[in-house]
This record gives sequence, structure tokens and C-alpha cells, in this order.
Amino acid sequence: MDSELQIALIGAGAALVMLIVAYNKWQERKHRRHAERAFKSEHPDILLEPREMAEPAEPAGRVEPVVSESVSEDVAPQPVRRPVSESASRRGTPAVPEALDARADCSVLIESIEALEVSRLWAAQRQQLEGLNKPVQWFAFDDGANVWRALTEHSAGAYHWFCVAVQTVDRRGPIGERDFAYFCEGVQRIAEQFLAVPAGLPARADTLSAAAALDRLCAEVDVQIGLNIVSRGQAFAGTKLRGLAEAQGMVLGPDGQFHARDDDGNTLFMLGNLEATPFTAENLRSLQTTGITLVIDVPRVTHGVQTFDRMMQVANQLAEALQGSVVDDKRHPLGAEAAALIRTQIAQFHERMADQAIPAGSPLARRLFAA
Repeated sequence: MDSELQIALIGAGAALVMLIVAYNKWQERKHRRHAERAFKSEHPDILLEPREMAEPAEPAGRVEPVVSESVSEDVAPQPVRRPVSESASRRGTPAVPEALDARADCSVLIESIEALEVSRLWAAQRQQLEGLNKPVQWFAFDDGANVWRALTEHSAGAYHWFCVAVQTVDRRGPIGERDFAYFCEGVQRIAEQFLAVPAGLPARADTLSAAAALDRLCAEVDVQIGLNIVSRGQAFAGTKLRGLAEAQGMVLGPDGQFHARDDDGNTLFMLGNLEATPFTAENLRSLQTTGITLVIDVPRVTHGVQTFDRMMQVANQLAEALQGSVVDDKRHPLGAEAAALIRTQIAQFHERMADQAIPAGSPLARRLFAA
């Protein structure tokens, strides 16, 4: 009997334990369902949902207010106030200065988080880019006026955005590997010095290839045409030469030549010594020469044929006053037939330049064919 009672008690105890466990499980599931209903959200979780389900991010730049036509004029829309950080309120990246041309200029934009004084930048660039064999231009972006301003060593002010550009082609040829690397490394060092950020350095292969192609084009139209006036016995006196040149409106330049200029100050043609000695204000007082030369730089003048005709007129007037003769480079008299051929050649060169969107006498042409 005792053993039967013990077995019955053990069975009842086991059944009771199983009942308690089942009851606890039921209570746990009940409370879980209640919690899910209490905390359930109707909105998708942006961390778990696909990207297209999330709301679009606010743009980084300034957003101008837009008034919908459907809004009643009697009810003013309430602005949505958001905290604005300094980076969000600043303008976006400015475009490259219009004075630059992508065909001839390799440019880099530089952003300074803190406004950078031009004087500090200029001192740094002089040190880092000294010795570069190509012309370099610097610009600063004026946020207030929304314009780029060309910089010189005399410029002042502080700016956030700068642009530096190296000209890749001139009469010395295209930019080479050394100068390209020197420019890029120098710009990088300047930016690091002021904790500034260069907005992407140019690709080496593309830049060098484009420069070589542009240089080949320039070589095809790089022509200067000269007219010589030689004495028929008596040498030309420097004092008389100066008086005649100035009477034609020509001005002596630092290059040792007299320049005839247009209304904008651009050189139309030049008058120089046919001998090796350049003209100066001092030596013209005693100089004697057996010949002078008039030169037109074809790609650098806008109206080539008209400019050549004016140069011919001046040459004839000088020859008459000096009792000399107008001749070509082989000392042959320059007649009407030869002059007509020169006019035709000038027109052809200018047409070729226009076809390449580099008009003769344009600012880009004057830079590409600078002496």
C-alpha cells in the first residue's frame, strides 16, 4: 500500500508541475501579444526598410522658399524651422572663372574652411610654385558679389574659395611631365598648409595629351610677317627713327621695339632694328643702323588683313622719309603682287583659327601666342 501511495503522490506531483509550466507559458505569450500591440508603430523603420522607402534627405545647400499656386492668398504658409549648420548655409562649389579656358588652362578649386587672407596665400604660392615654366593665374571668389576676382601680389581680403590655373600651352610648347607634377604637388602643399581642400586634381594623362594636341594646332598658325626697310647708302639715324615712329603713334616698349597699338592697348605691329641691337631711349640718341623691320604677329591681331595694309602704308612712308627701300627677307623689293599674296595667307590663317574656336586676336589667342 505504501508503495502504491508513493507512486500516486509522485504522479500527482509531476502533473502539477506540468500544469504550472503550461500556465506560465500561456501567461508569457499573453503578455508578449499585449506589448506588441502597445508599442507597434505604423511607420516603417528607416534602418530596416529598403532605401526607396525612406524619406529623401534634405539638400545640403540653401533652400529657397516656394509658394504653391494652390495655397490661398489669404492664408500665409507657416515656415518650417530647422537648425541650420554653418556648412548647410554656405553656397555650393562655384564654377571655374570665365577668364579660364579648359583647352588651355589646367585649373584646381581650393576651399578654405576659415576665410584665408590673400597675402598669406600669395606668399605660400610664391614659395611652392616658384620655378614653374608656365604662366599661373590665381582667383578668389567674392561671395557677396558672386564673382571671381583675379589676384595679384597687391590683392587684399580674405576668401573661402580660390582657383589656381596653370596655362598648358604657350610659344615654348606644351606643358611637360615635370611642370605638371610640380604644379599639382605645389597646389597640394599649399592646401595642406592652410588646412584647405583642393576640389580634385587634374588627370595627368588627359592633361598632357590635350596640351600636346593644342600645341600642334598652334604650330600650324604661328606666323609672323615682316617688312624690311634698308638704306640705299646712308645709315638711318636713331633720333630720326624715333621721331618718325612717334609721329605714326608708335610707342617704344621694354622689348626694344616701337609698338603700334589699338584702342584697347593691344599691339598691332612692331618696329625694330634689323641689326642685333634693340632700341632704347638712351641708345637712339647716337644709334646708326642700316635697316629696320616692321612685324605683324598674325595670330595675335583681330583684323589681320587691315592691319597688314596699315603696316604697309607706314613702311612706305618711312622708306620715303629715310630714303630707303621696302624689301622682303631676301632683300627683294616688295611689290603689289607679293603684298596681295601675303594678304591671302593672313586671311587663311585667321580662318583656320576661327574654325578651331580660337579667333585671332582673342584673349585666348594672345595668351597662347605670348612672346
